[in-house]
Amino acid sequence: MFDILMYLFENYIHSDMEVVVNHDELTDELTRAGFHRQEIHKALAWLERLADLQDSQAAPYVNKSESKSTRVFTAEEVARLDCASRGFLMYLESLGVLDFTTREMVIDRVMELDTQQFTLDDLKWVVLMVLFNVPGREDAYDQMEGLLFEEPEGLLH
Repeated sequence: MFDILMYLFENYIHSDMEVVVNHDELTDELTRAGFHRQEIHKALAWLERLADLQDSQAAPYVNKSESKSTRVFTAEEVARLDCASRGFLMYLESLGVLDFTTREMVIDRVMELDTQQFTLDDLKWVVLMVLFNVPGREDAYDQMEGLLFEEPEGLLH
């Protein structure tokens, strides 16, 4: 499923191509690209739920005011998000790339992924997808895009 999300993001959303709105046409195209229909339907449902997170009734944390509290991860979240991933989320918050709402949206979408392996690189793509879908977060999207594609300079010790 994550491969399909990456394919859609890279070939449609990120490349500024016109997005095919018709689910049947999109499903046919993804099938021709070699993806299985069941996984295609899961990926499209994942994207629809991402769009639904804009609705405060579907995601009541979207309307909560930001506070200076510490996020405590559930056992399921810790199992999915390793220490490096959780640290990266805190880093993004400290930079202002993520705020309370977008952090919770990212965690929500990560937990809905149907995948055995989940890496820090996968998390970065999920963050990018979430920021792309949140109106008014264009600067944060650009900053995250820079973090995703930047190459380390100099010697690494």
